[in-house]
Formats: sequence, structure tokens, C-alpha cells
Amino acid sequence: MFKFFNRVKTVVSSELNTLLDKAEDPVKMLDQFMRDMESDIREAESAVAKQIANEKMLKRKYDDAQAMVDKRQSQAEKAIEAGNEDLARRALEDKQEHAQQVETLKESWERAKQDSEQLRKKLDEMKKEYQEMKLKKDSLKARAESAKTRTKINRTMSSIGSDESRQGFSRMEEKVLQYEAEADTSDDMSAESRSLDDEFEDLENNHVDDELAALKKKMGKE
Repeated sequence: MFKFFNRVKTVVSSELNTLLDKAEDPVKMLDQFMRDMESDIREAESAVAKQIANEKMLKRKYDDAQAMVDKRQSQAEKAIEAGNEDLARRALEDKQEHAQQVETLKESWERAKQDSEQLRKKLDEMKKEYQEMKLKKDSLKARAESAKTRTKINRTMSSIGSDESRQGFSRMEEKVLQYEAEADTSDDMSAESRSLDDEFEDLENNHVDDELAALKKKMGKE
């Protein structure tokens, strides 16, 4: 399980290596790495807990065996004081048996204790590396999102300045100019039409004035 951490550390430290280059989504790949690391940490914690439990069990057996050695020694001394040499002998024989167990259990316990300390140290290293990788992952994710945003903006800007866009803009400009020309022509035609009407109206008004003058002359009202 500890080898996995070295592999992940190499992957993330090189940021976007071959594996990430082949991934469709580096962000998702980094998240998967972190989940795998979390799983390994949980497994390591379980292994350390079992090792510590084994260490404590051996320590307890070692303490019990040592206590029995001390007890048989005390009993042998009491038997001697009581003048019971046979009882003292049997107590010392049992003491020797427990003394042999003490040596074996002590060796096993010290080895288990050393293993527990090494595993705890490695577990602490794994957790430290995990935190470092987590910060690195957050940085890479932010950079990936920024790169995606820049790419999207650049593509949008590129499409705005494309030949097709410029040609379409030019066509619309020509249409606007055409509309304006038609409007100006309509204004000119309207102005000409009003001028002709005005001339005919003036002509008609002149005939009325002539008739009015003739009528006044006839009636001597000039």
C-alpha cells in the first residue's frame, strides 16, 4: 500500500505527465488519485491498529510471565524459610519455565513494538504527503479550469474576427446603405410632388383673383 503513494507522488509532482495527458479530464483523474490515496490511508490505519493491538497483547503476556517469575521467586524464598526444600525446588523449576517464556515474549514484544513505530511513522508520512498532494491537486484543478476558460474565450474571439463574420457584417452594412438611399429617394419624390401641387394651386388662385377683379369693375366697386 505504501508503494502506491510513491507512484501517486511522482504523478502529481510531474503535474501533467503521460497518464494525465491521455486522460479525457485531468481534473477527474486527479480526484480519483486522491480517492485512491484516501483508501490507502484507511488501509494503513487499519494495519497500524492491528499491529498496535498485537504489540499490546505481547506486552501483556510478557508482563504476566515476568510477574509469574517474580511470584515463584518469592514463593521459593518463603518455602526455604519454612524449611520446605521440596516446595522451594518445585517453585524454582516453574520459575525457570516462565523465565524462558519471558525471554521469548520480550523478544517478540520488542520486535512488535519496533514494527508498530515504523508503521506509525510511515502512516504519518502518508498523511503528510496526502496533504501536500491535496494542495497540489487544488492548484492543478484551478489551473486546468483557467486553461479551459482561456481556450473558450480565445475560440469565441477567433470566431468574432473570422472572414464569415466580417462578410456577414459587410452585407448588413450594404443593406443599411440601401435602405437609406431608398429613403432619400422617397423624400425627393415627395418634395417634387408637393412642388407641382403648389404650382397648380397658385395657378387656380390666380384665376379667382381675375374673376374677382372683373366683377368689382362691372359693379363699379373698384
